[in-house]
Amino acid sequence: MKAWVYKLMDEKDRLAERVEEERPRLHAVALRLLGSSTEAEDAVQEAWIRLGRARVEEIQNVGAWLMTVIGHVALNMLRARSRCREAPLEERWVGGDLLDPQEESLVSESVGLALLVVLETLSPSQRLAFVLHDVFGVAFDHIGRIIRWSPEVARQHASRARQRVRRGTPTVSQDAAGQEGAAEAFFAAARQGDFNALLRVLDPDVALRVLVGPGEVVEERGADSVARRAVSFADPGLVVREANVAGIPGWVGLRGNVVVSAGSVTVRGGSIVAIDIVIDPGRLQGLAIAWSGGSA
Repeated sequence: MKAWVYKLMDEKDRLAERVEEERPRLHAVALRLLGSSTEAEDAVQEAWIRLGRARVEEIQNVGAWLMTVIGHVALNMLRARSRCREAPLEERWVGGDLLDPQEESLVSESVGLALLVVLETLSPSQRLAFVLHDVFGVAFDHIGRIIRWSPEVARQHASRARQRVRRGTPTVSQDAAGQEGAAEAFFAAARQGDFNALLRVLDPDVALRVLVGPGEVVEERGADSVARRAVSFADPGLVVREANVAGIPGWVGLRGNVVVSAGSVTVRGGSIVAIDIVIDPGRLQGLAIAWSGGSA
């Protein structure tokens, strides 16, 4: 066998090793971008397939190359499932509304279901720019190449996404006991259909958001509206168990052994200011759930 063939095989083997090294990070990026573990794995597999077709001798930085591919694949998947067309470019890049430069590198403090739900309301390009830059530290010039726009436009997408995330995800309470207690009180009142008890634990401006499907979020605002919706959710066939959901205290709803919903509350000053619930099966598969004791 000719020497150049052995060299090519060696390069392929080294690339395969690099892919395995990069796989956890690639999967983490794809999961945050797509919100579904199944879709994230599909995106990583597609990156591997494209690597197999590439001219390996021309790839100088495997990690950057794979990140670009994951970005392209995820962006195409997001656009394919998006129900709303993004605004034309000239409407997007208007300038003048960027955050202070000192804030641009800050990773959002939002965690858990609140962030997951808000991400579903972003446009594909906003979601890509925000996740890659704010969560994974990818430079805007690299993001611009993925989106196929300038770094300034990529920065603008991230800025607008960041503002929406900060508006839509209240600061999470650091009081885990208070968080759990508020969730327990909420469910006890909902199960009993006690409208007044619900009003006592809800902030007057509470927001209820339910992630129904990809890009589909149903929202209710105000204590009265949320309490009425919560009473209507009461279902004797649903078993609710306390759990740590996506990093914060919450609950999981089961029918038999099947997880059909997951939720969490955000508490401020002893009152619930936000309730986030996921019922989309694809998103439920990707959630990190750690069971707590007992059932609600």
